[in-house]
Amino acid sequence: MQSGTINVQTENIFPVIKKFLYSDHEIFLRELVSNAVDATQKLKTLSSIGEFKGELGALKVEVILNKEAKTITIRDNGIGMTQEEIEKYINQIAFSGAEEFVEKYKDKGDSNAIIGHFGLGFYSSFMVAANVEILTKSFKDSPAVKWECDGSPNFTIEEIEKTERGTDIVLHVAEDSTEFLEESRLSTILNKYCKFLPVDIIFGTTEETEKDAEGVEVKVVKDNIINNTKPAWTKAPSELKPEDYSSFYRELYPFAEEPLFHIHLHVDYPFNLTGILYFPKLKNNFEVQKNKIQLYSNQVFITDSVEEIVPDFLTLLHGVIDSPDIPLNVSRSYLQSDANVKKIASHITKKVADKLEDMFKNDRPDFEKKWNDIQLFIQYGMLSDEKFFDKGSKFALYQDDEKAFYTFDEFLEKVKPTQTDKDEKTVVLYTSDADEQHSFVSSATDRGYKVLSLGGPLASHITTKLEQKYDKISFARVDSDTIDKLINKEESLPSKLTKEEEDKLKPVIEGVLPAGKFQVSFESLSEKDQPVIITQSEFMRRMKEQQMMGGGMNIFGNLPDSYNMVINSNHPLVSQILAETESNKQIELVKQLTDLALLAQNMLKGKDLTDFVKRSIAMIGK
Repeated sequence: MQSGTINVQTENIFPVIKKFLYSDHEIFLRELVSNAVDATQKLKTLSSIGEFKGELGALKVEVILNKEAKTITIRDNGIGMTQEEIEKYINQIAFSGAEEFVEKYKDKGDSNAIIGHFGLGFYSSFMVAANVEILTKSFKDSPAVKWECDGSPNFTIEEIEKTERGTDIVLHVAEDSTEFLEESRLSTILNKYCKFLPVDIIFGTTEETEKDAEGVEVKVVKDNIINNTKPAWTKAPSELKPEDYSSFYRELYPFAEEPLFHIHLHVDYPFNLTGILYFPKLKNNFEVQKNKIQLYSNQVFITDSVEEIVPDFLTLLHGVIDSPDIPLNVSRSYLQSDANVKKIASHITKKVADKLEDMFKNDRPDFEKKWNDIQLFIQYGMLSDEKFFDKGSKFALYQDDEKAFYTFDEFLEKVKPTQTDKDEKTVVLYTSDADEQHSFVSSATDRGYKVLSLGGPLASHITTKLEQKYDKISFARVDSDTIDKLINKEESLPSKLTKEEEDKLKPVIEGVLPAGKFQVSFESLSEKDQPVIITQSEFMRRMKEQQMMGGGMNIFGNLPDSYNMVINSNHPLVSQILAETESNKQIELVKQLTDLALLAQNMLKGKDLTDFVKRSIAMIGK
């Protein structure tokens, strides 16, 4: 038996590995299983080029839990190692200057900083093991050997009897890591990281009932294979049917609603990238949608936080990206931004945009049916990525008050030429909720104007973006002012009230309103318009909405709610109120009209709503 010291320059390396290099100790199983898979794949390659002439057999990796002995064994029947290879790959850690390395990283806040890049994946076993054994026999004609280490730089190595080719890594689990001796814990880790590895991963056994040659049912114990070795993204699109994509989606997200459609990625130059991205039906909560794309490297799960690989808006999609060319740190957990990553992000963005444009061109009616479910994604992309905005402008849709869909350029061709403001900009009227703003929409359409439907959390952002892109365009929500003022109508109706009458009525109206929340003004509108109309400044409301959505518009501080209460001086009820000589009755009528306006805007709440109902009932009784 030979003994020696592992070639590191400090005895502190193992405590650092155990407590620092990986923030999540469960990663040890991913590292060891993926190393075992690599060993089988290397043997398969050697066989294909004629350097290994023996029988491959059924290549597999086994994870064996022995709770009584407190051991976890990772076994493969791959390439194995000779004593010389153990001394090269295990005893000499593949980096120099360990002291500088430890010194550089020990105080970093990011505890996931460096291991796999330096060939230290095997040493992650010491995060959970007090003692580690390697029992290995190479495919070459050489003796089997056993290597053992107790977590210090000291090791032993000796020849052993082992007839089967391959390697066993035996972890004697430490007292502070006994959680990993639970079958359910290991099963969860394997399902997370090893679900799609290209070699059968066996963990435990299952008992099945089969019929023998005479038709008698017998119980058969079989290895429990926990992974799918040929997931859909590893196959060519020509090999897959629509139901295969649906089946794979359910495999990824068992409880999710069926996706709308998918994109199959396959690139081999100038980088390697495969994957399938699915478009889910999006809700209005961004954070609920994220962290659903899974990143793999050669079918080993890495992370589902892929913000550094794809633009932020693409994280709303679901699916898988697999690339060996994405640079990872040593623990394979965090990404480094480099030119390759930017190329990959750019390619994925282009593929997504091309797919959407093809759908729009090839089957526009079907695209329009899907629009409500993909609107959030496309708008988010157009706001956050200039290249996607340019492409998205060709297929982003806008619906008018008659439920017809247009691209924005198509819509501009339909807008009335007289719908311009004082700066000769075309005013695009829109509604964020056609039901809530129905009276305002009706007022606009009665005058012959088109109204766009722009709902969702990004409405104020997308209108601002379009105003920046189209120099002669201005957006105004239908309830941001009276319609005639919104379009800067030059001709106005004569008012039935004099300036003195308006000044007399104004303090009565202000007296029934909350102090400081409403600005009361009079306008000579049509008798068909409402007697009292509540509006909110387009600019202030849009800034407030963008502030709430994290739009960075915090230069105004916390913007207060401020509204305009417009009194229609030509409405008969306003004249009736003015003519009322009894003060209490006049105030009651004013309160009833202002409450009606508040109710129309869903702004009448609590006691005020209760009082309004009681007052209305009393008035009907009279």
